[in-house]
Amino acid sequence: MADIVQYKLERMVDELEDLEQRGIFTRQEIAEIVKQRRKFEYRLKRPSPLKEDFVAYIEYETQLDALRSLRKKSVTRELKKQGNKNLRKSKSDLAGLIRIIDIYELALKRYKGDIDLWFRYLEFCKLRKNGRMKKALAKLVRLHPKVAGVWIYAAAWEFDQNSNVVAARALMQEGLRFCPTSEDLWVEYLRMELTYLNKLKARKVALGEDKGTLTRDPRTDDEKQWKDENKELFMTLDEKEDNSGEDVVPEDNNGENVEPDESQMNQELFADHGMNIFRTVYGGAIEAVPSSLNLRKRFFEILEGTNLSHYEDMCKEVLYDMKRDFSTEPEFWDWLARQECNLEAVLENGQEIKIPHVEKAIQVYEEALMSVPSGTMFSLYASFLSDIVAPKDEEIDLTGLSGDAENFLPHLLSVYERAESMGIITEYLACKYVTLHLQLRKLVEARKLVIKLCSGKLAESVQLWELRIAIEISCITRSSLLPSDTDLLYLFELLRQILTKVPVSKSENLWQKAFKFYASKRRYFDKLVEISFLPLARDGGSESGFSLSSTIVGFILQKDGIHKARDTYKRFLALPHPGLALYRKCIELETDLASKGDKDSLANARKLYESALATYDQNVGLWQDYYRMEAKMGTSQKATAVYWSAMKTLKDASEFTASLDL
Repeated sequence: MADIVQYKLERMVDELEDLEQRGIFTRQEIAEIVKQRRKFEYRLKRPSPLKEDFVAYIEYETQLDALRSLRKKSVTRELKKQGNKNLRKSKSDLAGLIRIIDIYELALKRYKGDIDLWFRYLEFCKLRKNGRMKKALAKLVRLHPKVAGVWIYAAAWEFDQNSNVVAARALMQEGLRFCPTSEDLWVEYLRMELTYLNKLKARKVALGEDKGTLTRDPRTDDEKQWKDENKELFMTLDEKEDNSGEDVVPEDNNGENVEPDESQMNQELFADHGMNIFRTVYGGAIEAVPSSLNLRKRFFEILEGTNLSHYEDMCKEVLYDMKRDFSTEPEFWDWLARQECNLEAVLENGQEIKIPHVEKAIQVYEEALMSVPSGTMFSLYASFLSDIVAPKDEEIDLTGLSGDAENFLPHLLSVYERAESMGIITEYLACKYVTLHLQLRKLVEARKLVIKLCSGKLAESVQLWELRIAIEISCITRSSLLPSDTDLLYLFELLRQILTKVPVSKSENLWQKAFKFYASKRRYFDKLVEISFLPLARDGGSESGFSLSSTIVGFILQKDGIHKARDTYKRFLALPHPGLALYRKCIELETDLASKGDKDSLANARKLYESALATYDQNVGLWQDYYRMEAKMGTSQKATAVYWSAMKTLKDASEFTASLDL
């Protein structure tokens, strides 16, 4: 290994001497370069070099070559000031590029299946224009013919960089044979063909042989209608009129008369050809991927951006096919309805909502409910109306609404009511229904509604119960700052009803609301603690994140002190599978006291660590914390004992020993 590395370094001597003679690098800098290259070369000669070794070497050489280039420009400027000629090209100018390519090829020989590494190499070749792009692409498509992105990249390079449309088309078609179900490949193939046709069209326009474009006018229909109605306000740029008002026949560059219909015929020819391309690719795509709604939507978006012949007929055909194949999917109906008014763009641009467009969208949703009467369909319908009435992510006072939002509010409420009456209301829809009443400041109606919903098939919906408890608390605190015993008992029974049914992992917010509300009510607080033992014994504790038992211990520590908290956490630890989160909470509690000089707390912390490690013996972080505690507050003998216990127990002790203070 050493001989090979030394041989490679010796081959760099001429290059390095040239860099020194030209004054680009000093002798000390060259010595550092040799040192770094030797380090990287030894890494690559290991039995199993890592990908990161190659990448690090490439990055170093890339930065070094960039520095060399900057230094060379600086030296050249100095020579010009002295009246000397420019520096001639020498071996050192190309040595860095060749070395980077060699490293890439070594890496790709070992990691042939790493697509990311291949693309890094291709981007390097494209940037440096070293003439190896075509060869690298050919090798890549041969090794990874099932990766659609490879064919797209290769075709894009031929089309954009090499201006070889024939080769790009051949690559796309070959890729579709290997990856017939790739949506991206079908879409990019269509884009490429239409882009090429549009380029031909643009060239004819530039030569004065044609006019117009294959892309649609991005202006809205209303803007174009207004301009047509007020066209006398505008001066046309593509028509010529003489003073007598007679039409002037256009002339070509040679002064010869050109038939007025010739340009129109050329334009229609391009538009017809573009539509034929679209039909062909569209037909092949839906035959290869018949079940993809997303692919149809992407094709429709492309079609909308074109100005092809029979555009409207093709749009109707695409929509008909989509309706035929996806009429049972709520997502299709939601997309179709939103196409009618383009609500997202209207809201984003702050434009006024067009009532006729919204009414058309509503008609689509109503038709959808006839075909797909499901909770999902109702949810999408309600979400659309909510975007109009109350924009997303905004909590607003709906009592002051006016105009369009006020007109559609009753319709939104009727959608919720219909979903409930049909018995297909979902948890999400029910929560939005109740929340709408709260936004309208109808607290009493919201309370009646949530009680009704919690008594039906959504009786175990945690989100709905969270709303109900929040509403009940609001009703209790609104009438009086000091709740009566009747109110406290009523709310407690509601909490008992849901908290004993659902798992602790799903009812985190409910438990926290309950303990926060009853924090100063001793009798009910203690009852909540007793209630918690049942779900904790059934479900076990948490490994991380929210832990009900540790939360309770924290509350009791603040209320009643350390002794009561100790008694409580011992009861929790006696339950089956108390969870790592509880152990950590208890250890934190005891170590805080131990740091203040409490010897009993240090002993308790050791017991807790030993108990936790009996279950979680492969948890490296737990071993490290135990060692740090002993090193800081215990004795050196105890710390050493923990260290060797960890080394003996852990299957992989490298992470444990990697800690700086071990």
